Amino acid sequence: MKRRERTRQLIELGGLVAKAGLIELTEDDRAIIFGLLVSAAATLQSGERDQAITLWRRRGKRAFEETDG
Repeated sequence: MKRRERTRQLIELGGLVAKAGLIELTEDDRAIIFGLLVSAAATLQSGERDQAITLWRRRGKRAFEETDG
């Protein structure tokens, strides 16, 4: 069951990458997409963590409302 849950999680996360438009915007360059994620992870490990989380959460909620609404 854990394998199935992990597979579902990975598919959902890939869907978010697609929904954000990163595939088209980077011309499907996985090094760029990975670099963006590594950069975000570095921000989450920095003193800017709380500010970044607040900002990204707001933007994400707005984007979901715009695409799902």
